[in-house]
Amino acid sequence: MFVLTVDQRGSRRDIDRVAQLLTEFANRDLVRPFQRTAGDEVQAVVADPATVVDLALDLVAREHWSIGIGAGPVEEPLPAETRAGRGPAFESARIAVDRAKSAPGRVAVEGTDPDAAADADTALALVAVLVARRTEEGREAVEQMRRGATQTEAARALGISKQAVSQRLSTAGWHVETAGRRLAERLLRKADT
Repeated sequence: MFVLTVDQRGSRRDIDRVAQLLTEFANRDLVRPFQRTAGDEVQAVVADPATVVDLALDLVAREHWSIGIGAGPVEEPLPAETRAGRGPAFESARIAVDRAKSAPGRVAVEGTDPDAAADADTALALVAVLVARRTEEGREAVEQMRRGATQTEAARALGISKQAVSQRLSTAGWHVETAGRRLAERLLRKADT
C-alpha cells in the first residue's frame, strides 16, 4: 500500500491551494481520498503504483507541493477517515514529506524496505526533475499526448505544425518521461512487497 502525504510549499506567503487539490483529485483511483490533515497538508491512500506516479508527477507539475510517498503495510481495516490511518506506510510518508521539502523534484519515497524505497525514490526524482523543468509549451504538447492524441492531432489542437509538436516533445523529454514512469512504477511495486 502507498500513503501520499503532500504539503503545500510557501503556504504562509501563498493562497490556500488545498481545497482546489481536494476537488481536482476527488475522482482519482484512491483507496482513501485526499483529506486535509493539518493546515496546508493532505494525505491519501493508494494501492496502485501507476496511480502513485501519476499523482506525484501531476503535483510536481503544479509547482506548489512537497510530495512524500510511504510504501508498506497499513493497519487494516483502514478507517473511513484517511487522517486516522496508521501503520508503517503512514510513518514512512511522514518522513518522506519532510525530506521532499529539500529533495530534487520535491518528491521523496520511504518504505519498510529501505533499498527498494531508495531505488523508487531515485527513479521518481529523476522524472520529477524532468517534469519540473519543462516549459509551458512542452507541458501543453505532453498533455495532448497523455490524452491519447497523435502528433498530428496535437498539432491541430495547439495550432502549430506537426514538426513543432515533435520538437516540443523532444525538448520536454516526453519519451524519457514515459520510460521513467514505467521504471518508477516497477520500483514502487518492489518497495511495497
